[in-house]
Amino acid sequence: MMNYDRIDKLVRKILREDFGISDSNGVCRDINAAVYLSKKAFVKYTALSLDDRAKVIENLKKKLSPLVPKLACMSTEETLMGVAEDKIKKINLAIEKTPGVEDLVTEVKTGDSGLTLFELSAWGVVCAVHPCTNPCATLINNTIGLLAAGNAVIHIPHPRACGTTRFLVEAISESIYETCGIENLVVTLYESSMAAADVLMAHPDIQMVIVTGSGEVLRKAMSSGKKVIGAGPANPVAIVDETADIKKAARDIVEGVSFDNNLMCVTEKSVVVVDSAGDRLIRCMEEVGAQSLSSPADIQSLINEVVTREGALNKALEGKSASAILDAAGISFSGTPRIVVFEAEKENPFVVLEAMMPVLPIVRARDFEEALEYALEIEQGFRHTAVFHSRSIERLSQAAKTMQTAVFVKNGSSLAGIGVNGEGNTSFTIATATGEGTTSARHFARRRRCSLVESFSIR
Repeated sequence: MMNYDRIDKLVRKILREDFGISDSNGVCRDINAAVYLSKKAFVKYTALSLDDRAKVIENLKKKLSPLVPKLACMSTEETLMGVAEDKIKKINLAIEKTPGVEDLVTEVKTGDSGLTLFELSAWGVVCAVHPCTNPCATLINNTIGLLAAGNAVIHIPHPRACGTTRFLVEAISESIYETCGIENLVVTLYESSMAAADVLMAHPDIQMVIVTGSGEVLRKAMSSGKKVIGAGPANPVAIVDETADIKKAARDIVEGVSFDNNLMCVTEKSVVVVDSAGDRLIRCMEEVGAQSLSSPADIQSLINEVVTREGALNKALEGKSASAILDAAGISFSGTPRIVVFEAEKENPFVVLEAMMPVLPIVRARDFEEALEYALEIEQGFRHTAVFHSRSIERLSQAAKTMQTAVFVKNGSSLAGIGVNGEGNTSFTIATATGEGTTSARHFARRRRCSLVESFSIR
């Protein structure tokens, strides 16, 4: 008896190799082949209904859920950053709290002159560039939103996350094939580089570019002539005033900074505290696992280790544990600290730079007004994320208006800003550079207007 499943896989393998791609659905060795196959897949996908798209996403989530622990371990081992247990939470968050087709809201205006309909439609083939800090969660989050909006996508991973990305994209691509019979709707390159990203972003058949992260790749995307969704730089700051629940503020801040060794773009990178609450805040942080440094020699040793002579951050320590960073700096400690805290001036390089490490500088201010002024200066106008702990409604409101950040968390961990123990959907591409903020399916679609004249108002 013939094994049709085996024959099907063999035929698909031969056809894929003829197009210059690898042994797996969705993994391409050649950029032009990736675009060609994605374009073909997109044309097929446009024939599906919204209900069909919802089924594709439902099966994708179902297939990925059992793989979460493996994905977390793979990304931790390949990137050498972060905490596998936290990555499990992060990936599950992307699977469970990323909105699908329900995010595509239709707008209608009717009147004596007729009806006007605003619908959200697909762009086409999208290039999505990802960081090494959140390779799985960002890819899953963007993929669900892009598929919900009706697009095909070619993912460009960070070179430090190619293996994990290939495995993840293969799993996603097979889940899509099982649901609707379409191959290569979601694709990645076998190897990744800045040069490959440059070629793909400039390709005439790419309609939109999504860049998560900051730096040179974002600048190139902005000059590509394409529709761009860009997540720019960040330096999230938390303010704590004298009215706050200090114990809760300490717990929340340590939770955010320690999560995945502070690799998240929304998690607190510094704290500005009103002076009268400073000592208690540090004591409460120590009670929940912070290692406080008070010796000027230790603080200088830490700074010398984490900031290079050129004034940049030591990339080798990004995503490392507090213990590993203290060891590298030659500072003695006991136990297993969750984070390292030390007092600093607002001009300290570690305050100014966005450090993806569980190390938290604390800046004192005389009063709330000065704290808000310092926080605004430290955040540097990136308008990304800010956190404020206070019992004063007036101050909370004033801080939100002053900071103007895409994510503003009041009296909670920074993680609430992406849906952890907080209301709202999750997003791992926070587009500050292009203004969308926390992105979802509606941002990955084109807004189109359709008018019916002299008809269809029943009021």
